[in-house]
Amino acid sequence: MTAELVRGQNHPVSHSRVEIRVSAGTPVLALASLADEQGRFAGDAVLAHPGARSLPGVQAPGELADRHTFAVDLDAVAAEVHRVGVLLVLPPGGPARFGSVPASYVAVADPAGGELAGYTLTGLEAETAVVALELYRRQGAWKVRAVGQGYADGLGALLTDGGLPAADATALAAAALRTAAPAAQGEGTLAALRTLAGDLRAPQTPAQNATQGPAATPEPTDQIPVSGVPYAGTPGPAPGGDTGGSPPTINYAHPRRRRTSTEPPEPAPRAAAPQEPGQPPRPVAGDASGWSMEERLYNQVWGMFEDLARTVAAYRSAVEFADNRMDRELDEALSDPRHRLGGSGNAARDTARARREELVAQARAVLDRDLVQLIAESEVVEPALPSAYARWDNPVWHDSRATAPPEENPLALRLGDLSLPERPDLRIPMLMRVPLERGIWIDNGRTGSEAAMAMDTDRLRRAAMDMAVAHAVRLLAVHPGDRFSVHVIDAAGAGAASLAPLVRAGVLAGPPAAGAHGVTQTLAGLTRRVDLVQMALRAGAPEDLPPDVDTAEQLLLVHDFPHGFDDRAVTQLRYLADEGPAVGVHLLMVADRDEASAYGPLLDPLWRSLMRLSPVPDSHLADPWVHHAWTFEPDLPPQGSRVLEQALDRVVEARRTTRP
Repeated sequence: MTAELVRGQNHPVSHSRVEIRVSAGTPVLALASLADEQGRFAGDAVLAHPGARSLPGVQAPGELADRHTFAVDLDAVAAEVHRVGVLLVLPPGGPARFGSVPASYVAVADPAGGELAGYTLTGLEAETAVVALELYRRQGAWKVRAVGQGYADGLGALLTDGGLPAADATALAAAALRTAAPAAQGEGTLAALRTLAGDLRAPQTPAQNATQGPAATPEPTDQIPVSGVPYAGTPGPAPGGDTGGSPPTINYAHPRRRRTSTEPPEPAPRAAAPQEPGQPPRPVAGDASGWSMEERLYNQVWGMFEDLARTVAAYRSAVEFADNRMDRELDEALSDPRHRLGGSGNAARDTARARREELVAQARAVLDRDLVQLIAESEVVEPALPSAYARWDNPVWHDSRATAPPEENPLALRLGDLSLPERPDLRIPMLMRVPLERGIWIDNGRTGSEAAMAMDTDRLRRAAMDMAVAHAVRLLAVHPGDRFSVHVIDAAGAGAASLAPLVRAGVLAGPPAAGAHGVTQTLAGLTRRVDLVQMALRAGAPEDLPPDVDTAEQLLLVHDFPHGFDDRAVTQLRYLADEGPAVGVHLLMVADRDEASAYGPLLDPLWRSLMRLSPVPDSHLADPWVHHAWTFEPDLPPQGSRVLEQALDRVVEARRTTRP
């Protein structure tokens, strides 16, 4: 029986040799792309097209047609290739967009010809190139996912989105499209080729070509789950980002990763054999790409996050489809006079509802299957996480060997857990890259969520400050003893109870700053550090910094902002939030936005630049793929636990042993 997929849904591929069949409503160019685990094009040969049909494990069609067949041998696909995509492109001189032609159908078939899964590409409009579906590796097995991602700017835009430099993407797209019209010489066809290839630049003169190099492609910025719902009552960003526009794409590569090294990455653990034939392989911790176990676990967590987002999106899409079909069938039944007069309307309604329930049950069965696999993976991964990623109740925080002073800075920091209502007990760690390229704002106001409004004000404020202190302790514990420093501004002294563990341990850069004078002095010192480091880096002489400048990473924890801040202090805080992360000064604020409303729109850029978190469960975060509203739950030490004090004791001991 063929599994009819909806966008985002996946299905196991049980055969190593398969056919991919394309049935389009118009002649199209059918291509195959090869990408790594993060969806970036892998190696030099990334595209199988009529001009270069054969790649390891993939044989692409050789002509322009409305029906195509790909031959795929998954066992022969290169080890570095984790995704095989099927691309459909409208040819030069053909229809102007996929929205004007009948929907295409793509299917994966077994060697005997039986279809395993199929997908109808609906919902396309102005797109001229589309990723129809992809075969991808997951824990040693292959699956097929319905993608349906279209690009109005053509094949070149698709290739650029996959990581190719703009110039290379344009050249490769033009080479592939040229096979669709090899004899075309007219200016109109050449213009069409440029458009479909995504090369919309004006032709350059020879002089311009001589003086201009290849177009530079900026490094993707670090990405994390982004705020999907603006803070209540404030002009906020568009859903999916803080600056409006389309949501950002997750960047799995860490800035310190050895991109140019010829040394191969450490081999990932192989997935265990399935317990029974036909069952998925048992998950293994670290089953992802990376140069170390820490990086592999980081990438595996993000893979689980994406898998949960997409499988729930597929389930919700299937339920919506079932509801819409039931409504349509009910409308048709009620609009037929024979049903109304003959008394058969009730039977028609019962039939429509039964079909709806059947479709929903099928979608739920697929969702439950994927959730079982993700839960099994979570049960394996969670105990294997290093302290920077682990919950406070993880035994790793109580193992003196595992929590020995680290030798290198961590890759990321756990901020809490994320879950969806379809399975709230399946919690995915929310990891944020380190160094913190974006400041954190812990909202202690009561207007941010229903949970906050139901909580006593004093308890909410204490929970927010406890959460901030836990993050500061974690940062101190997972950095080498001399590479992280924490400053605190608590102008009114209201956070003294929460700050007590840090103060008693003596790990702060100085006593918590109190009053307006303390605020001014702390901000002035950190602003001076930012200015001096920036000047030293511009001059190419970072070793010439004054001896009193602390070169360790700095964290500024601000409690009860804007209490104690005048206009100059607010300006300095904004400066630190904007300029500090690039030179090692990071911001962690505990504040109620409503209390800062007296400053008007002056502080709007500051709030938008920070990652807002809540000390109580709150559904204000969205993933970068399908924009679900995720429930964020902070990770706090268990009630009565001494885990923070024990972590600080190790920080103190590490600092004692590293000092000359």
